[in-house]
Amino acid sequence: MSKNKILVTRSSMPPFEEYVNEIKEIWESHWLTNMGPKHNQLKEKLKDYLGVDNISLFTNGHNALELCLQAMNLNGEVITTPFTFASTTHAIVRNGLTPVFCDIDPKDYTIDADKIESLVTDKTSAIVPVHIYGNICNIEKIEQIAYKYGLKVIYDAAHAFGIKYKGKGIGNYGDASIFSFHATKVFNTIEGGAVCYRDEEVGRTLYQLHDFGIKDAETVNGIGTNAKMNEFCAAMGICNLRYIDAEIAKRKKVYECYMDNLSGIDGLRVNVIQSDTVPNYSYFPVVIDEKIFGATRNEVMDNLMRNDIYSRKYFYPLTNAFDSYHGRFNPLQTPIALHISKRVLTLPMYADLDIAEVKRISQIIRSSANK
Repeated sequence: MSKNKILVTRSSMPPFEEYVNEIKEIWESHWLTNMGPKHNQLKEKLKDYLGVDNISLFTNGHNALELCLQAMNLNGEVITTPFTFASTTHAIVRNGLTPVFCDIDPKDYTIDADKIESLVTDKTSAIVPVHIYGNICNIEKIEQIAYKYGLKVIYDAAHAFGIKYKGKGIGNYGDASIFSFHATKVFNTIEGGAVCYRDEEVGRTLYQLHDFGIKDAETVNGIGTNAKMNEFCAAMGICNLRYIDAEIAKRKKVYECYMDNLSGIDGLRVNVIQSDTVPNYSYFPVVIDEKIFGATRNEVMDNLMRNDIYSRKYFYPLTNAFDSYHGRFNPLQTPIALHISKRVLTLPMYADLDIAEVKRISQIIRSSANK
């Protein structure tokens, strides 16, 4: 058994002394939050790195998504995917909107763009697709449908930081894209998130919403919340951004080792990088067909856990199968997503994962097959 546990992810962190040096100015200024110097520095650096014109920073990715939906002044129904983290669906529901679930593409697990149009009604106001595991949605098809019916498109890009599609930063697509800077993500600010948006009026609304609805010192003409990124999180982001390309390069080596050791195994499907993308290697999911592979997803997960290796059923259950929505939605209406959710397993993936451990993880998975 391994001396140390291997978790499904591990946060990237800069050298301790570098972070301490970065936050030294905060002690000198006593400016801890409310869009301070570090917040503004990170904002400009992210605009440059992501290749976007407009960006707003938030306490976390969920607040970014929830407030972006509110800023769009949506109503009625929103077409989305159930194969996602709880945040996506909850943000829609908490805005008083009705999620309409579209099934997923079995090849890349993103929303099946060919099935979206059949779900559009006179109540539909937006589409919220999700870039999954760094796999990019069918942007062209989604944009075509949105244009045809006058719908907003807000991408949940929590898994897609730094990805380029056809030479452009992924944050440039749709009316807005939401990023998560949670500790487990490719790029983190400890906790944090961002909205990249097209319409500058949306940016002005977001500014008010994330600061209690305050317009200026004597005018509060909105009903907002407190979702401002603090200076310490911004400082961590400034530090981590210096290393992001190197971190992604390390992740690529882990990805390639998994591919070398797990590709071509009957009943075990690995995630292949899409064409026209510059990837970020954020996750390594495998889908296990127990009838062919010879072991179930749960059996493989248990075998790994016995060796102190922790994988994750990401995403299971589907959001339309949550207890909190019992009786409201029917996961049988998204059969492909339901099928994948019962068979997907995300393996440990982070920049500092030792290649020898990747090989050991792969060996345990191969030996799990009961043949």
